[in-house]
Amino acid sequence: MAKILLILIVAAIIESIGIAILSGGLKEIHARDGNLPPGQIARVIKDGACNGKILLGTALEALFYGALLYMLSIRDVSFIWPLTSLGFIVTTLAAQFLLHEQVSPGRWTGVLLIAVGAFLISHSEAAKKPDSSPPAAAASTPLRSQ
Repeated sequence: MAKILLILIVAAIIESIGIAILSGGLKEIHARDGNLPPGQIARVIKDGACNGKILLGTALEALFYGALLYMLSIRDVSFIWPLTSLGFIVTTLAAQFLLHEQVSPGRWTGVLLIAVGAFLISHSEAAKKPDSSPPAAAASTPLRSQ
């Protein structure tokens, strides 16, 4: 379980930095206005496709997604997916220190609640009894036509 937690922590850091960089890039191209005329939408897409921060942020998100696929292939989704919420903690820290956002005490309280939930989920995985029954032989035998 230590290996999966290490991968999860590294993936959360990569994702959080990616989100912060992506947000910075989007702010550079002024994509905040949700009521853009069609000509401006095309400009935002073109500017985004050429913006180094957006490209780097997207690449970091792709790395996170690859790590997520790996983790989901070896562990239960009910264990992995909730633990990815630890990324909220790192993302909030990245927003505060990289983007210089003001994070209110209410938001930090929410982040603390997320951390407690992630702890409870990881504790439940550690307490889970291993499945002692071997896989059924019939499941691995190819079907034969008679």
